[in-house]
Amino acid sequence: MGYYSRYSRWPKYVSVAARKAKAEKQIKSLKKKGKSLQPVVIEGRNIAKTFWGKAWCDNLEAYSDFENRLPRGKSYVRNGSVIDLEIQKGSIKAQVMGSSLYHVEITITPMDPEKWEALIKTCSGKIDSLIELLQGKFSKAVMELIIDPTNGLFPKPQEIQMSCSCPDYAGMCKHIAATLYGVGASLDTTPQNLFCLRHVDHNSLITSASTLSSLSQPQEAGLEENELASLFGIEMDTQEAQQPAPKKKRACTKLPKKPIPKQKRKSKPKNA
Repeated sequence: MGYYSRYSRWPKYVSVAARKAKAEKQIKSLKKKGKSLQPVVIEGRNIAKTFWGKAWCDNLEAYSDFENRLPRGKSYVRNGSVIDLEIQKGSIKAQVMGSSLYHVEITITPMDPEKWEALIKTCSGKIDSLIELLQGKFSKAVMELIIDPTNGLFPKPQEIQMSCSCPDYAGMCKHIAATLYGVGASLDTTPQNLFCLRHVDHNSLITSASTLSSLSQPQEAGLEENELASLFGIEMDTQEAQQPAPKKKRACTKLPKKPIPKQKRKSKPKNA
């Protein structure tokens, strides 16, 4: 539970430099034991750089329930304190270095099926292309639908259940806040994690968008299908044109040679 001072139940303050050093040491130790870690690495001051990551962070900061605890979490994630972040269907698990190593668990409530179907239906006619969808380059109308606080894709405070092994019994400690910001950073590279957390299939939205796009306008050039799959981390349904197999040449079978019958020599008539 951490190192406690003589007069307080709270752990002693650990400087940023000391916490970073402890985090790096812990990562090396766990890797030596064969543990596979996914640390959150922030480059620069901005935690998130894409639409998906920024929208996640903006959603967190829009709720007054979180505003008091988020700033410390932002500092923690920037300093590399989140040494492991694992995102699965509806759940987030993390290891965060503070005065000690703390374990965070967060559960995200599945998105209401009716709201998800309504979102698919409403977005379908407003998404210009599949490439736009994968890159997060939406029109303003679609963007407003996705980030809508009532019917959008991002979870509300009451849809986020969280716990941490630290002694801070507040609803959201700095370790949980750092983990949530870490999720925002991860969405820059793996935006499908947001759909995974909300228990919805992102292919439903993509298929609907691409179908309408292909009927109304020609396919955009610039990215190959394998690049699209790599960009969004999905398996694209592709059907390779099957060329007819070349016809096998029939092997020539040589007929056995018939033996040529020997001709009998005509005997010369004997002279009388």
